[in-house]
Amino acid sequence: MLIRIPQERAEQAKRLARLIGREPFHKRSWAELGFFLASSALAYAAAFALGALGIAGLVLTVVFVGVVILAGGLRAARGLGRWQRALARQVLGEEISGPEAFTAPPGFFGWLRTCLGDRAAWRAVGYFVAKVPFTVFGVWFALSIWVEALFGIASPLTGSTGTASFGVFGRLFRYNGGPAPGFATHIGVFVTGVVLLFVAPWAMRLVVYLDRRLMHLLLGPDAAASRVKSLEESRSKTLDAATETFRRIERNLHDGTQAQLVALAMRLGQAKEKIEDLVAEDPSAELQAIRRLVDEAHSGAKEAITDLRDLARGIHPPALDTGLENALATLAARSSVPTEVTVSIESRPSPVIEAICYFCAAELLANVALHAQASRASLTCAQHGPWLRIVVRDNGRGGATANRVGSSSSGLAGLGDRVGAVDGHLSIASPAGGPTAVTVDLPCQS
Repeated sequence: MLIRIPQERAEQAKRLARLIGREPFHKRSWAELGFFLASSALAYAAAFALGALGIAGLVLTVVFVGVVILAGGLRAARGLGRWQRALARQVLGEEISGPEAFTAPPGFFGWLRTCLGDRAAWRAVGYFVAKVPFTVFGVWFALSIWVEALFGIASPLTGSTGTASFGVFGRLFRYNGGPAPGFATHIGVFVTGVVLLFVAPWAMRLVVYLDRRLMHLLLGPDAAASRVKSLEESRSKTLDAATETFRRIERNLHDGTQAQLVALAMRLGQAKEKIEDLVAEDPSAELQAIRRLVDEAHSGAKEAITDLRDLARGIHPPALDTGLENALATLAARSSVPTEVTVSIESRPSPVIEAICYFCAAELLANVALHAQASRASLTCAQHGPWLRIVVRDNGRGGATANRVGSSSSGLAGLGDRVGAVDGHLSIASPAGGPTAVTVDLPCQS
């Protein structure tokens, strides 16, 4: 009886045979084997180092040094996770997105608090802890097949009839004593090694695939962090768009409405001069009334120009066009309390942050002038990595609080809201009798 195999099935069988036959000699198979060996060594070294730091930190927490050691261990876990991602990229070509960048507010305790709450670091610790038993499984399930295959193929040269029984096949293909092994036994060991050579790449591929999933899960950005980052980017775009809109309104008011009001005031001033001449020649009641109306219109136009200028300055201070340094120096020069200014900025912040920094400094200096009864003040603005810190100090009477109602310093509550909108922080140190120091920490980019 003749069995006919469809042409399509025959082609599929040929492709499968070529795939299986080519796999042991493919670069990818050896790359996965190399990755497993290198990443396993890294995982055990990382687990040992992190375990030692964790135990030392827990033991020494009673003297606070342990907390610092724990924080350092978490920072090291981040770095080890970065090495693991780099290894996967270099050997496997696997691109794993890094977690959110580590950013801490200025100061030691800000850094310490951020380290201990770093989700990405804790997830990296979880990866290396999970990788230890996973590596044991990989040795038993996949690496042992590679070892058995290579020793089996080499048996005609070494005279061996098997290897140590530590893998998934155990002693199944090992010669277990008895009469001296003959030619058939050596042939059987060799054939078994050849068969396992074609099986080994697939077992290792399964192990590496599971490791890839584990790396994406624990060494990449988590879903919550990705969502937060997406919301932060959306908020940043919204704030930038709002800032640009405000600047356009300010330019329109300055170049359009304000210019028209200035022209109107000039024409009213000219009319006022002519009416003065007419009144000098004919001081009648009607001309006196007209002069009063023109005087009132002229005064109203000048007041409208002043109000409009203040409004435009409140939307976007023109001083910020030349940079935050000049804007803060201008604020200090206008203050009625002698103010010393120190500015140290490495890179220009985003327009949103510049505006918030300016308005915070303006409000704080206004509070010093109105409420502090101070004879001198200082304004410091310095960049610390990705953070901008503004500190306003005075030698006044103190007692400043961020109350929302019924307090002379209630404007501080509004500053806290403004700063919090961009994930900043405002702190007040103002004991009764003074001095007062208000610190504002802002991210350089909104």
